[in-house]
Amino acid sequence: MIKVRFPDGNERQYEKGIDLFEVARSISEGLARNTLGAVVNGEIRGLQEKVQEDSEVRFVDFNTAEGRSIFWHTSAHLMALAVQRLWPDVKFAIGPAIDDGFYYDFDTEHRFTPEDLEKIEEEMQKILKEGHVLKRFVMDRDEALEKYKKEGEVYKVDLIENFPSGEEISFYELGEFIDLCRGPHLRDLKKIKALKLLSIAGAYWRGDEKNKMLQRIYGTTFEKKKSLEEYLKRLEEAKKRDHRKLGKEMRLFSIHQEGPGFPFFHPKGMILRNLLEEYWKDVHVKAGYGEIKTPMILNEELWHQSGHWDHYKENMYFTSIDEGNYAIKPMNCPGSILIYKEDLYSYRDLPLRWGELGLVHRHELSGALHGLMRVRAFTQDDAHLFMLPSQIKEELKGVLRLADEIYKVFGFDYHVELSTRPENSMGTDEQWDLATDNLREALEEMNIEYILNEGDGAFYGPKIDLHLKDAIGRTWQCGTIQLDFQMPERFELIYIDSDGERKQPVMIHRTILGSVERFLGNLIEQFAGKFPLWIAPEQVRVIPVTERHSEFAKGIENQLLAAGFRVSLDSRSEKVGYKIREAQVEKVPYMLVIGDKEIETGLFTVRHFIEGVLEDMSLEDFMKKMKEEIASKHYYLDKIDA
Repeated sequence: MIKVRFPDGNERQYEKGIDLFEVARSISEGLARNTLGAVVNGEIRGLQEKVQEDSEVRFVDFNTAEGRSIFWHTSAHLMALAVQRLWPDVKFAIGPAIDDGFYYDFDTEHRFTPEDLEKIEEEMQKILKEGHVLKRFVMDRDEALEKYKKEGEVYKVDLIENFPSGEEISFYELGEFIDLCRGPHLRDLKKIKALKLLSIAGAYWRGDEKNKMLQRIYGTTFEKKKSLEEYLKRLEEAKKRDHRKLGKEMRLFSIHQEGPGFPFFHPKGMILRNLLEEYWKDVHVKAGYGEIKTPMILNEELWHQSGHWDHYKENMYFTSIDEGNYAIKPMNCPGSILIYKEDLYSYRDLPLRWGELGLVHRHELSGALHGLMRVRAFTQDDAHLFMLPSQIKEELKGVLRLADEIYKVFGFDYHVELSTRPENSMGTDEQWDLATDNLREALEEMNIEYILNEGDGAFYGPKIDLHLKDAIGRTWQCGTIQLDFQMPERFELIYIDSDGERKQPVMIHRTILGSVERFLGNLIEQFAGKFPLWIAPEQVRVIPVTERHSEFAKGIENQLLAAGFRVSLDSRSEKVGYKIREAQVEKVPYMLVIGDKEIETGLFTVRHFIEGVLEDMSLEDFMKKMKEEIASKHYYLDKIDA
């Protein structure tokens, strides 16, 4: 007999080898009917899998990340079976679950078209009606290799040949489709009630440009048709908010083939960027940070000492100077450490908080590049804090409070994830336990709920990640807080303690924006380009109705500029309606339309990009209104329609 412990603390005994579906059914028929899988001793499992030892079991449904992962992974196999039936010569690569659905990569001479997606959907619907149950089985390595070599499934052969020695090789059977797969999967297909294939893309095998380009089909599925409809509506909203589209329309930034992954910021984009950075600097000064700047290129030996050479080399760029080898920095921390080493600090000097808007370069695969969200050169809003061991918890709380303050200014909700020691890490168990306990205790003492990500920490320490939730419900990982005992040890950092002894400080690495570029991309999509007035690149556009109103309009522009507002005058010989529409496309918050009435009365027709036409007001009252709006950092998230 084995013992199974549930989240409420209850324990039950079962025969060894019982499957998880029967465990769920022993609790209630309703649980067995609604659950999609389980987390067993921290590992996601399908209901058809068996429990062989004493275990902690938590059942999961579609409302959990684990449940959706199982649901969408199975949906990828459903799509693969449909593709196999329609194009029998297809070769299969991989088909995982992703954040909002799934994809599968195929190798076939046939070129998929949007019309093909409709055919595949129809075949998937037929399969759903056939009542299939997914079956799991295992093979030894040699048998599995022989099977796939015989079938010509070169991608499966490649996967098996790269599996760790001794690892169990499992397969899932869905109808006539049998796939090499770790799982987990649904027990059957009954819960898949709504499906939609979304797009076709190219993808290199293993993400390597030297390998063959495969065809990737993206899709999603849900338990309810209503959920699919809501998701598709969010997708349409996301397309309207796409920062790449809005960035072009608003003349903020561009990406060019001469520099893939290296964004070009235009004048209006630089205004937005500078305002964000000025705000960042202001709140950091108030929070007790000093600002530093470190070089972009440092010698290779430094990166060996930091550990980046062993753990991060494939993501770095290199160069030679005076016959010496150098690296373009992928992270700012070693530079900050060199500044620390310039002085001998006492315990009375700590903590030290140093912030840096540091430009870093990381090699990203071309297929992963995405506007400002995934680039090869970006400015991290880094900070490095050096402290006594006794100060760790309070410094962590200070960082969390600062992040909360900054996110609230832009209307972002967020959730917190705690990531623990990865396999490829430096340091002792004792150091990692101490670091992880401090992060956990800081979160719990601040009553911050968090998700635990086992094994997802940085190579030098555990971390807290802050995931922003935008106006249409998507999440983006931006901020991170990493507690580090390794760098101070590797660089022999010291301070003089109260007993006169030399001791090692503790280090916190943290970002809040994540990177200036990604945060700007998030802001564009969060506000659909309709930025709060204080950060809008252009705050007012003055629009004369005809050419004879232009001289008066120029005077109004000059008064607004003198008062410190960001203003432009559109005196082109275009119809006023055209000029208004163009200002709307460029998301200018306020328009002053000036004609005969405005010149005669001194009262102006004010148009707001969200509120519409406001009551007529004097220039003095208009400027007062804007100053109040800027000072409050007011935003209109609940009224924004992309």
